[in-house]
Amino acid sequence: MISRENPARITEIVGHVPVTGPDGVDAAVRRADAECRDWSALPVAARAEILRECGETLAARQEELATLLARESGKPLADCRGEIGFALAYLRWVCDHAPRVLAPSEVDDGAGRLVLSREPYGVVGCVTPWNAPVILALLKLAPALVAGNTAVLKPSPLAPLTVGEVAGALPVVFAVHGGAQTGRALATHPLVRKVAFTGGDVAGREIAASAGAMLTPSVMELGGNDPAVFLPDFSLTAADYERLVMASFATSGQVCMAAKRLYVPRGRAAEFAEAYVAAAERVLVTGDPLTPGVSMGPVVSAAAADRIRALVAASAERGGTAVPLGRVAPGHDPDAGYFVTPVLVTDLDDAAPLVAEEQFGPAVPLLVYDTEEEVLARANAGELGLGASVWSPDEERAFALAGRLEAGFVFVNTHNRTGMSLRAPFGGVKRSGYGREYGEEGLLEYVQTKVVHAPAAFRSGGQGMAPGAYPGTG
Repeated sequence: MISRENPARITEIVGHVPVTGPDGVDAAVRRADAECRDWSALPVAARAEILRECGETLAARQEELATLLARESGKPLADCRGEIGFALAYLRWVCDHAPRVLAPSEVDDGAGRLVLSREPYGVVGCVTPWNAPVILALLKLAPALVAGNTAVLKPSPLAPLTVGEVAGALPVVFAVHGGAQTGRALATHPLVRKVAFTGGDVAGREIAASAGAMLTPSVMELGGNDPAVFLPDFSLTAADYERLVMASFATSGQVCMAAKRLYVPRGRAAEFAEAYVAAAERVLVTGDPLTPGVSMGPVVSAAAADRIRALVAASAERGGTAVPLGRVAPGHDPDAGYFVTPVLVTDLDDAAPLVAEEQFGPAVPLLVYDTEEEVLARANAGELGLGASVWSPDEERAFALAGRLEAGFVFVNTHNRTGMSLRAPFGGVKRSGYGREYGEEGLLEYVQTKVVHAPAAFRSGGQGMAPGAYPGTG
């Protein structure tokens, strides 16, 4: 049995889920496989309508689900409401666009008749993390289901409760629970035809290797160490600075696409730091996630808190200066949970662990640069390439630099969730993964193209071809 504690009040157990062993995973996959024929036989529009109705049922439970998510994840209640609302908006987007995107196409001309159809894989195994469990589950389940697949979902043991409720409200989705062993059993099951994973590098490598051993295709959305590059002409309002602070510290910095490295021209670094700290004082309030006005809760676990504190301590040893940010909610007890003081760290070199590694927590380095070519090389350093951002009032200049950054998604004059779009494919390059979520590409990840072809030469009245001849050579 998995017991999930409230990371803001660690003496409180929010709920329990049973651990699913290999036999349980096998049973869930076989149930999903048995459901697949009837589900995939429905027209796309019919599947979309069923899913749309499920979304409305979940929308009516938004406050209940948001409260449960805040208690198990440590995310502020307003953030949890936003996540669930955004996830349901994506579900509706999928339902609206799938009939067109997944429609078959046909060409009948002098070269012959060619029909392309979009066919489901079958059972999709979905492995999701704890930091945004509802949206990251629906990014897989919504396109997979509307395309005619069925799904087996393994959420993180650190946030299994809310996403379990969401999965239970959807058709042909079966949930399993556990750690690495459960994920491995799902990824290696012979009836799982595609694997979709979001999470960290270590778990991602294991899931990808397990799927690869079965020649099962996969989608991998892994971590990022996203640079935010401020060009010398950057011009930020007070509201811009406030959004920038939250781009790094929303969900206590535990977001794959958070702004994790801030690169500022040397001559404007002092001005930037002063405005950033002032903005944090206005918008960053640490406290219990259920307290009104709180914008930053705890990190997810004791191990996460220890790791972040160690990174900040290592920064001090390398000459870095940690500037505490924001305010503490009245009456807040930081010892009640896994709370970490948010900090902006200055005076670091690029080899410092806080810069070179994905910190995934409430500590962000401010780095200075002298030339555009220099900052481009430094921003592109490292093995990760999920997101990045460029800030300049000159949009053409910003887009030009964005085109040279090694990242799968580059924001311009914003970063993190404020720069997302349901139509824009999202995913990484380098070791930040492969495959895409959101947009039409996110839908197409869950179908295979089937071709039926009658060459003109072999249709009625055609002249045929010589045995073994190559088409188009005569």
